[in-house]
Amino acid sequence: MDRDTKPRYVISIAAEMLGTQTYTLRYYEKVGIINPARSKGNIRLYSDMDLGLIQRVITLMDELGVNLAGVEVILRMSHQIAQLQKTTENLEDEIERLRREEK
Repeated sequence: MDRDTKPRYVISIAAEMLGTQTYTLRYYEKVGIINPARSKGNIRLYSDMDLGLIQRVITLMDELGVNLAGVEVILRMSHQIAQLQKTTENLEDEIERLRREEK
């Protein structure tokens, strides 16, 4: 597990770092936008990657006026685009490998 994905912040610290309320983070979890890790004591733990995602949600909603349904669509599409980019890179690598083998 790398530094970005390691769960490290309890909800109160995460909320403070993001400038939001704990109930907002609980709501984002309830609607499926974020899925924080849980400790053995069932305490929510947020990673740096989780905080980045939540910051993106806050920016979309507060600064750009996107509603929560729109945020969900944007996040889903962004994830799909990232997957497609990775697939494209893998296919380009495979094409290059096959071309080298041809020679």
